[in-house]
Amino acid sequence: MAEQTGKQPSRPGHVPEDPLQWPFAAARLAMDAWFGWLDRAPAEQGDSSLPWTTPNSVALELATMRLRDCTRTRSGQPALVCAPYALHRALIADFAPGHSVVQSLQNGGIDRVYLTDWRSASPEMRYLSIDSYLGDLNVAVDEIGAPADLVGLCQGGWLSLLYAARFPAKVRRLVLVGAPVDLSIDSALSQLARNAPGMVYDQLVARGGGNVSGEEMLRVWSKAPGRDDIAAALQKDLADEEGAALLARFDRWNTETLNLPGTYYLQIVNWIFRENRIASGNFTALGREVRLKDVKAPVFLLAGLDDDVVPAGQALATAKLLGTPPAFVAAASEPSNHLGLFMGARTHAQAWPRIAEWLRDDLSGVLARSA
Repeated sequence: MAEQTGKQPSRPGHVPEDPLQWPFAAARLAMDAWFGWLDRAPAEQGDSSLPWTTPNSVALELATMRLRDCTRTRSGQPALVCAPYALHRALIADFAPGHSVVQSLQNGGIDRVYLTDWRSASPEMRYLSIDSYLGDLNVAVDEIGAPADLVGLCQGGWLSLLYAARFPAKVRRLVLVGAPVDLSIDSALSQLARNAPGMVYDQLVARGGGNVSGEEMLRVWSKAPGRDDIAAALQKDLADEEGAALLARFDRWNTETLNLPGTYYLQIVNWIFRENRIASGNFTALGREVRLKDVKAPVFLLAGLDDDVVPAGQALATAKLLGTPPAFVAAASEPSNHLGLFMGARTHAQAWPRIAEWLRDDLSGVLARSA
């Protein structure tokens, strides 16, 4: 998904500026506007016009994604960055030098890094479900070599967690960054999801021809992120020449949206955000009911102290739901809003080197520090 850059309070009829909240804000707008703005089916979108920061190749072409190979060597432990699949493209994980999850992991000594580059939903993809994405994630893990380290960003976090619960033997370590899991812990996102009637989401998908249109959601945005919002997300002064280039790049990234399959979208809204099935232990993934207590792999949780989308209390509360022994749970909180966890220069200078070190460390080192 994406993020809360501003600090404006919610108010009735206001569509949040945060891209992460767009599916639920769209539902509110739909109720107000009687769906008048969704008169046409979403068009399929091509590749991004923005270049990647890190050189990469396409390892696999799958129905849901391109698996990006950013590796510098063919040996060593593989790490798969699971990008959010929501309004924006996977460049959120490789935005710019000093603002790239992929680059920070590499700089921290993780030489085999891969990335899920999710496809924008075409009309033929409208029936793809959460299982479709878990299935392709399983193919990706098998391709790079299990057990893999999964690094889940925002909604890529709950997808990674579901995968780890469904295939515990295939995940060596798990990093969850600003990941919404237990939606009983209140947030602006969970409130928006619960407050709209279920039929509103059904109508949204129907009006979009079976998909939910990212272009339409961005078009009805109440206010585009301003310079101060973007500076807060990138944790960077944008006044100089480098800042101007970052600002222009962010503006282009922000306008290149993804469509979501309607089936997948409705499952997220209903099963995860409204019914809280993952946290309550009532989620069936690829034919089997999964339990978070089956996740016993070491886990690193990263939260933003200024994150209005996935508050720090919610992001860190995931630890108590897992079967991971406390000695193998690492957690950190950064003075960051949501997007800043993935794109912020300060977060990349402070938190991500620690994550890379944690991924490289052996279990005896983890135990020694927890003693």
